[in-house]
Amino acid sequence: MLGKGVGGGSGGTKAPKPSFVSYVRPEEIHTNEKEVTEKEVTLHLLPGEQLLCEASTVLKYVQEDSCPRGVYGRLVCTDFKIAFLGDESALDNDETQFKNKVIGENDITLHCVDQIYGVFDEKKKTLFGQLKKYPEKLIIHCKDLRVFHFCLRYTKEEEVKRIVSGIIHHTQAPKLLKRLFLFSYASAAQNSTATDAKNHTVMFDTLKDWCWELERTKGSVKYKAVSVNEGYRVCERLPAFFVVPTPLPEEFVQHFQGHGIPIWCWSCHNGSALLKMSALPKEQDDGILQMQKSFLDGIYKTIHRPPYEIVKTEDLGNFLSLQEIQAAYSKFKQLFLIDNSTEFWDTDIKWFSLLESSSWLDIIRRCLKKAIEITECLEAQNVNVLLLEENASDLCCLLSSLVQVMMDPHCRTRTGFQSLIQKEWVMGGHCFLDRCNHLRQSDKEEVPVFLLFLDCVWQLVHQHPPAFEFTETYLTVLSDSLYIPIFSTFFFNSPYQKDTNLHQRQLSLPLTQSKSSPKRGFFREETDHLIKNLLGKRISKLINSSDELQDNFREFYDSWHSKPTDYHGLLLPHIEGPEIKVWAQRYLRWIPEAQILGGGRVATMNKLFEMMEEVQSLQERVDKKHHSQEACHAEAPCLLRNSARLSSLFPFALLQRHSSKPVLPTSGWKALEDEDDLAKREDEFVDLGDV
Repeated sequence: MLGKGVGGGSGGTKAPKPSFVSYVRPEEIHTNEKEVTEKEVTLHLLPGEQLLCEASTVLKYVQEDSCPRGVYGRLVCTDFKIAFLGDESALDNDETQFKNKVIGENDITLHCVDQIYGVFDEKKKTLFGQLKKYPEKLIIHCKDLRVFHFCLRYTKEEEVKRIVSGIIHHTQAPKLLKRLFLFSYASAAQNSTATDAKNHTVMFDTLKDWCWELERTKGSVKYKAVSVNEGYRVCERLPAFFVVPTPLPEEFVQHFQGHGIPIWCWSCHNGSALLKMSALPKEQDDGILQMQKSFLDGIYKTIHRPPYEIVKTEDLGNFLSLQEIQAAYSKFKQLFLIDNSTEFWDTDIKWFSLLESSSWLDIIRRCLKKAIEITECLEAQNVNVLLLEENASDLCCLLSSLVQVMMDPHCRTRTGFQSLIQKEWVMGGHCFLDRCNHLRQSDKEEVPVFLLFLDCVWQLVHQHPPAFEFTETYLTVLSDSLYIPIFSTFFFNSPYQKDTNLHQRQLSLPLTQSKSSPKRGFFREETDHLIKNLLGKRISKLINSSDELQDNFREFYDSWHSKPTDYHGLLLPHIEGPEIKVWAQRYLRWIPEAQILGGGRVATMNKLFEMMEEVQSLQERVDKKHHSQEACHAEAPCLLRNSARLSSLFPFALLQRHSSKPVLPTSGWKALEDEDDLAKREDEFVDLGDV
């Protein structure tokens, strides 16, 4: 830091105040550039991946309270990703023990880029289209909430133009489906991995798969699998095979191209079933309207007669709109796209009010509540439920999946959960291509419905971890896979679009592991302490249950929660007040200030193993002294050495920024005067402990 000039006397002139501060000396630039050349990191390309443009002498940096620190390297752009290649051993000498096998720490897939900003004369502006002037700094906000800073001040002008223009074009410009890297990879890789027949994801692309699911859920008596849409000759929106009520004539499916047809989702043990239906298109012509009315009357007569008994219709058009979800998440994600430590602490003051105004947690609560209401109809009232939506491909997918996770323990296994996603989302026609905006053709269509579903499931995993075969880390990695274009699962709008464009069987849901983790539930609830300390009692104000729950729903809900939990049976979440939490591992993992160094479940468990090892060693010495014989040394399992280096957000923690400001569980840190004052103040948060 440069000091101020001091005058030589009362009549002397003051030394001029410096107007320039240099953090990097010119001679250091050449030294670092030489080091980067000597320690150049190799660019690893996937099959079919091609290098498009690159720039050297790029500084990747993080902002530490107005003082940047970073490392020089190359910034490259391929048709798959943006990657920074530099020697970061100076920043962190610890060897990364858990890595993504496809994406490196400094890799950003083109589909994962959310917004690109340029810094011009210390002013941050959004970059798009053709640029007349190129920025001296580049900031990239990612859809997985990472934030990258690149300084281009010391990069050659021509290289700056190429890399900035290339990144903007390949991430922001509208694309054609066939230009996605998915197709290049599929044609170049052409390898099929063998799967275990007893432990694999059911793809639901054959009639046999649907018949198997009917038998598993005991639904084959009242429902039948049909092949009327085989070859997509009736409707491109529906899968080739699906299940309908047994009395329903197959020719009914052809009348309105699958609209108005009750399609089976799942059967309960008591015989009730969950169905879904896409609404008939709105017409102005009276003749067509009369035809639609007669058609629906015939459908309802079919599903209301025995053995189907009563059918309750849930019109999801009046429940939650896609615009609400989009607006809520747009506000919510801004809480976690932090550029520097100063911005983090400035946001911290109003964090809770911003969280409340986003309404994201309230939308999660509403979805869980609606799923419980449907569960109560199926389980307690023995009533069939028919979900009605315009195309039955958004909220129908979300709610039908949530109900099955709550009611069917098979869906809480890893393979069962993946099969559920394949059945309800992929074969159910959820428009992943549009909802994730992979082609960059319409921002209005980009709505994180699937992420909302994963967040709802996380609430269940967080509240009832023993009921699930997978952990929150599994869900986090699954959410990241939405933007990795080598898995065909999340890159098409319908099974028809996938089958007609991708002829090879592509790798789907890249999370099936043949080898189990060394410790069952190893990653389970590692963010629990951070959540409880961070949110505290004020979070209860965020989700105020203002709407009155129906008497039968409340009785069902309270009755279940009053009994011991059967983790192999029905599972209901708590939805009141602070029970709906922020998914910290997903949203806070890239913010070092929000992490507890040496804290969290994983660090605690590792410390216990270290203590067990020490106690065992001491016990052996005692035995040896008393019995005068060498005791057999049995090693205690030590999964991760040095628990002090672990974080509460393990295994995604990036401890690259070290803010000088205190990390306190309060938004009023700026008002604290001194250390003595802390003892006099009543903390506005409480530790929820094991509640």
